[in-house]
Amino acid sequence: MMKWLSIFAGAVIAAVLAVVLTGYALPQSHVASVTAVYSAAPAEIWPWISQPERYPSWRNSLTAVELLPEGGGRVAWRETGKDGKISYRFTERTEGERLVTLITDEGLPFGGGWEFDLQSEGKGSRLTITEHGEVYNPVFRFVSRFFLGHTSTMEAYLTDLGKALGDPVTPRVIKPDQSSGTARKP
Repeated sequence: MMKWLSIFAGAVIAAVLAVVLTGYALPQSHVASVTAVYSAAPAEIWPWISQPERYPSWRNSLTAVELLPEGGGRVAWRETGKDGKISYRFTERTEGERLVTLITDEGLPFGGGWEFDLQSEGKGSRLTITEHGEVYNPVFRFVSRFFLGHTSTMEAYLTDLGKALGDPVTPRVIKPDQSSGTARKP
């Protein structure tokens, strides 16, 4: 019996060590993009993505959004959802075309931001989200890379938006997950 417990304990320790070492070997930064096409015009989509106070009404992963004092004239907010509370701000805004967000909380196991590019496509729109992310904790880096995927949250965002618009979509990864030593800060 003790022999089997020792073997089992050794296997668990080896597995944990493999996860940690693999996590350390993975780059801290990554870039990934997802896109979806909607039948709504950009002017119809823009208010949904540019007004964080509306997010809980359509994003399944959120329960609340609290607007924060604007820093430097930029919209800031805190989302409460399945990942806890996370604060963001817009760092760039081109009305009706482009938004760039940044996670402003420190001490999280991840960071970075999203670029939203909204373009006309036929009578509808194409919304592309590009994540410039960083995963600091090596275990979370391993899980994020191999189990959760770097595009899952973006895909959920685009799918939820389609449901809110009454326009179901199938998001498509357009830029394979690219890992690099440094991510460009949005």
